[in-house]
Amino acid sequence: MLAERIPSILPPLEPAAALEVTSIHSIAGRLAPGSPLISEPPFCGPHHTATKAAIVGGGSGVIHPGAASLAHMGILLLDEAPEFDRDVLDALRQPLESGQVVVARLGFTARFPARFTLVLAANPCPCARGSDSRKTCTCTSTAKRRYLGRLSGPLLDRVDVKIEMLPVSRADLLCDGGSTEPSSVVAGRVAAARQRAARRLAGTPWRLNAEIPGSELRRRFAPAPGALRPLERAMELGEISARGVDRVLRVSWTLADLAGKPRPGAEETCYALGLWLGVGI
Repeated sequence: MLAERIPSILPPLEPAAALEVTSIHSIAGRLAPGSPLISEPPFCGPHHTATKAAIVGGGSGVIHPGAASLAHMGILLLDEAPEFDRDVLDALRQPLESGQVVVARLGFTARFPARFTLVLAANPCPCARGSDSRKTCTCTSTAKRRYLGRLSGPLLDRVDVKIEMLPVSRADLLCDGGSTEPSSVVAGRVAAARQRAARRLAGTPWRLNAEIPGSELRRRFAPAPGALRPLERAMELGEISARGVDRVLRVSWTLADLAGKPRPGAEETCYALGLWLGVGI
């Protein structure tokens, strides 16, 4: 439910991005009648039985873009992620790094844009009771390892934020929602953060924090002095990879943009590291 609402807090697509997204959907034959231009970030949630070709693109004869490209500039949700074939999940590693899908066939190669936000949702175990202290889990330790083992380390290394969602309590279900925020309020904060990032990145080839290369994150867009100490400690302990460091830095810049700070400090990098590790949330 949370993943399906992410598009509602994202800004509308810029004209160039809207044309690119519309072109992909037109090639795939997915352009809705009466919608000549897609101006909102797309959302794609394929079923867990989807094949590799359905996710990254392919087909016999004519190559069609897959869900990864249909979610370009938007959200790709893989609900019940461990139920997907491991080969299908690992096929997303390359587009997560490069922002495009390359499908090679005898005699020709097709390239489709695929710069999307990947959202993985998974139960803690096959019976889905592992995180609920009120219910008894019926899964063996071997079954749990096999279930979550489909989410490979290299794939999780590319996931910036990992959060464990606890079961909804009766009080949460019966509350009147007075403490919740509408999407429009959150969208305002996101738009303001995007504007800060755009001003900082003006004159560069990048528009978003997620697009900045790792080398530039450590040179031209270095955090405040002392902000890297949590990351240095985590690297010494072997808790994070070099790729993970880059992703934590990008998230720390986003946290700083959301807070209206000129650059991330130790507080932002610590919080971003906790999000990457999936602890302290």
